Amino acid sequence: MAIPKAELHLHIEGTLEPELAFELAERNGIELPFDSVEELRRAYSFTDLQSFLDLYYALMSVLRTEQDFADLAAAYLERAAAQGVRHAEIFFDPQAHTSRGVAIGTVVTGLARALEDAERSLGISSRLILCFLRDRPAEEAMETLESARPHLHAITGVGLDSAEIGNPPEKFREVFAAARAAGLRRVAHAGEEGPADYVRQALDVLGAERIDHGVRCLEDPELVERLRREAVPLTVCPFSNVRLRVVERLEEHPLPKLIGAGLVVTVNSDDPAYFGGYVEDNLDGVRRALGLDPETVRELARNSFRAAFLDEERRAELIAEVDAYRFPAE
Repeated sequence: MAIPKAELHLHIEGTLEPELAFELAERNGIELPFDSVEELRRAYSFTDLQSFLDLYYALMSVLRTEQDFADLAAAYLERAAAQGVRHAEIFFDPQAHTSRGVAIGTVVTGLARALEDAERSLGISSRLILCFLRDRPAEEAMETLESARPHLHAITGVGLDSAEIGNPPEKFREVFAAARAAGLRRVAHAGEEGPADYVRQALDVLGAERIDHGVRCLEDPELVERLRREAVPLTVCPFSNVRLRVVERLEEHPLPKLIGAGLVVTVNSDDPAYFGGYVEDNLDGVRRALGLDPETVRELARNSFRAAFLDEERRAELIAEVDAYRFPAE
């Protein structure tokens, strides 16, 4: 069994495996520009974040109905349970769906149904985090938040994702302030392709409670010290960083430097269908590539629950599971 863990950086649209993409395309009468699952999988080869996003958004065309979103989330949660995930905080991108005529209620209701089912059948607790697309206008983000208000009972927080370069966090100051006033938690992608200053903006301007990615914080020692002092969690995604050329090889990943700096680091899968592995695959990959010892892996698992939006009773219960875990002999 894999060590118990939370997954905190997971785009549900990024769990769309080629097999399910073809199944949903057939269900909805959509013709994909690929002849087979194998051809589509070969297209999952990227030179940077934008080359990934181009395919990522194109494939979303197969997601049309409440059942489609429920099936997508259910497939992820079943895989996650098999990889030791006990709690998942799941990003979704409503603008990518409303822009093509899918109502936000269709998206939220389908996802929420799958999350509720998984809590009963798999024992996975979960949260939904609505992400704004940073390469779209800030006014559109505010409209998205307003359209989500009837569904806030099912949404825990807001985030910021998509193309980072040229889209600083400060662009979304007002919508994050409105989200905070509505009682929503705040996270933001920063310091992946964008500079370390974007991490600082996410903290100071958006009030982000977690930083998604954040690996470029290492370029700014004062920022690193602040992240350590304030115990701001980083949701790091190693396979994603390699596939999108943030780092060239897994063996060169800065995870040990982040850990060595005393930061609250977590390991996650980001868009696992596209990047070659789910969360335990990422954790096992860095363990092998970077020579992490079992107690470092245990601390990463503890961090995932420390960083999660959990009530204290559930957090303590899950950390106790991590502490009781016994690693198998190699």
